[in-house]
Amino acid sequence: MQRGVTILMPCLNEEKTLPACIGKAKQFLAESQIPGEVLIADNGSTDRSVEIAKSLGARVAHIPYKGYGSALRGGIEAAEYEYIIMGDADESYDFLDLQKYIDKLDEGYDLVMGNRFKGGIEPGAMSF
Repeated sequence: MQRGVTILMPCLNEEKTLPACIGKAKQFLAESQIPGEVLIADNGSTDRSVEIAKSLGARVAHIPYKGYGSALRGGIEAAEYEYIIMGDADESYDFLDLQKYIDKLDEGYDLVMGNRFKGGIEPGAMSF
């Protein structure tokens, strides 16, 4: 496995938000100068998600088994870099703000988790 980071986004019909997520992830990689890739774990999208991802330079792994967990597992198995950072492709995560995760992984932590509850939850951000 190569030294660097795979930014993994599970995806199912995310054509509206995918461009911004991929753009921010690629910007992070360019600005941080960390080797890496943006990997879209597509779980059977019927919209233009796959086409959009490829056109923006992301790698796409087609995950045949349905479900979020399957998309994550398939994406992890397809990752080409040592570190894997996962975030949804719906713009609920800031892919420009990944350095603190890389820093903790470099310190030797096996797992680093973000907490989107710490700053509060915007109205309508998390459906029941």
